[in-house]
Amino acid sequence: MKRNFLLVFLVTLVGLIYVGRLFYLQVIIGGNKNPINSATVKIEYDYPERGYIYDRNNKLVVANQISYDVMIVPKEVKTLDTLEFCSLLKISKEKFLTKIRKFKNPKKYPPWLPDVFIKQVAKEDFAYLQEKLHKFDGFFIQKKIIRNYPMKSSANILGYLGEVNEREAKKSHYYSNRDLIGRWGVEKYYEKDLRGVKGRKHFKRDNLNRITGTYKDGKFDTLAVSGKDLMLTIDSDLQKYGELLMTGKRGGIVAIEPSSGEILALVTAPSYDPNLMVGRKRSANSVKLFGDSINNPTYDRGLQGAYSPGSPFKIINGLIGLQEGVIDKNTSVYCYGGYQYGKRKHEFMKCHCGIYGRPIKLKTAIAKSCNSYFSETYRKIINKPNNTKIGFENWSNQVKSFGLGNFLGYDLPVGQKGLVPNTKFYDDRYNFGWRATTNISNAIGQGEILTTPIQLANATAAIANKGFYYTPHIVKKIDNQTINNEKFITKRNTSIEAKHFPEVIEAMHEVFKTGTGKYSQIKGIDICGKTGTVENFTRINGEKIQLKDHSILIAFAPKDNPKIAMAVFVENGGYGSTIAAPITSLMIEKYLTNAISRKNIEERMINLSLQNEYDKLILKKDSIAPTTE
Repeated sequence: MKRNFLLVFLVTLVGLIYVGRLFYLQVIIGGNKNPINSATVKIEYDYPERGYIYDRNNKLVVANQISYDVMIVPKEVKTLDTLEFCSLLKISKEKFLTKIRKFKNPKKYPPWLPDVFIKQVAKEDFAYLQEKLHKFDGFFIQKKIIRNYPMKSSANILGYLGEVNEREAKKSHYYSNRDLIGRWGVEKYYEKDLRGVKGRKHFKRDNLNRITGTYKDGKFDTLAVSGKDLMLTIDSDLQKYGELLMTGKRGGIVAIEPSSGEILALVTAPSYDPNLMVGRKRSANSVKLFGDSINNPTYDRGLQGAYSPGSPFKIINGLIGLQEGVIDKNTSVYCYGGYQYGKRKHEFMKCHCGIYGRPIKLKTAIAKSCNSYFSETYRKIINKPNNTKIGFENWSNQVKSFGLGNFLGYDLPVGQKGLVPNTKFYDDRYNFGWRATTNISNAIGQGEILTTPIQLANATAAIANKGFYYTPHIVKKIDNQTINNEKFITKRNTSIEAKHFPEVIEAMHEVFKTGTGKYSQIKGIDICGKTGTVENFTRINGEKIQLKDHSILIAFAPKDNPKIAMAVFVENGGYGSTIAAPITSLMIEKYLTNAISRKNIEERMINLSLQNEYDKLILKKDSIAPTTE
């Protein structure tokens, strides 16, 4: 009797446990459980329209187009007419079998979850495909939004969309495998604003995988929400003009509005048509573009190219000298064809200012780019405290106050920090001590200092503003609302007092009146700037090789109430006055007047190609490459 009672008790207890567990799973938890991973629920996604992108003048630069993917639900696929199916999708039987085998791996591809079988079917094939596809169980068409770039420019700014991979999809609560996501430029940085929110519909399945109705009366269904539109700070006409001027050249152009930090143009050359990264040929084009190690069209030289700043850096050294009180506008230095900074014969820096044995003051030193003047100024700055390390650290910090030596914090996902050395840098390099003359090349921007075009353009904006700048940024409005990010509206002051700038600005104006930029003057526009010719070395198989100099220029205009500040780098372009200066003046004239008065200069710059110089580098690499037997 006791045994029978015990048996009944145990059976009843186990039954109650099962009933309780089922009630907990289906009613308490199941009522609110997200059904996304349930094999009994089919989910259909409604992809939202991605936000449109406009330039500062409301011109459309990024639009949308509809794409159609053929989707597969592996568990629902039944025996089908393979030849007819392949003909319908315009694929080979081998490709079909390869794909089918891939989706039979349940560990990688859950059999009840839809995945892409053929992506981005041509528009002209869609209607016929939609009509016939119902004959093949387990396949359906899903609409997606892909990009279209009407202006075919600004690829480095806009970026592109790529597919979410399995690893990313597993980590994400939003993205599914093969969804599109911003991979570069604005598309990446502002992905959450641009993407919108996918809509979802849930359907119940029976044990034969047939749809039996909506799941939970649509409780979990959501509508798609379109992405937010962006207005860029870019002037698309100026951007395209800069790209045209850089045809046949390598380098970068950055233009900034000094009063706001808004980026007006961000040119890298060579570049590519952003439409190459759209559609079914995106993967093949991606391999070609990213695999081009010679031209590097996907390398943004405006943000990532780290170059010696050359003579434009003399402006900053002059300002630091004024701030430290080691020079004033009447301080004179004599130049005898260069600057002797040591007793030995090789401790001599040549100068090409053309003023021999006569006193040179700050204004003339900037206009004529005198190496001797700025070498002496640099030496005085470093030696002022009678302690090299203290003097140098002070100099380094003042240089950094112009935004050099850091990423600036702009709203694009790539960049280079550049280099502004500090005392530790030289302590690590020189075990037996060092002094101002050890790194005297910093005086003329040819030492260890490295800057990117955007950093120099930003420093130029700080000079134009007489001592402050705003963090450069590329987006002006989101959904027609002006951005209110503290990072972009906070004034950032340099270490130089405003009273020291007028003398330097006057000297930069003199550069375009009588100095190295005089042949690039524009009638009616007062340009202030500084040309630069930077020595260019590379190492090939350990051997240091000198190549043709880089051509550089910084400038802002007009002199009073500046509207544009710029930096132009042309790799292997030679003198700053011959290529960078005319390109700069053309860009300034285009932006301020929307017209070009000097058509002969414009034509010369557009048609000027430096490909021969770039080919020489390839030949040099080949000529001294190690031989094998």
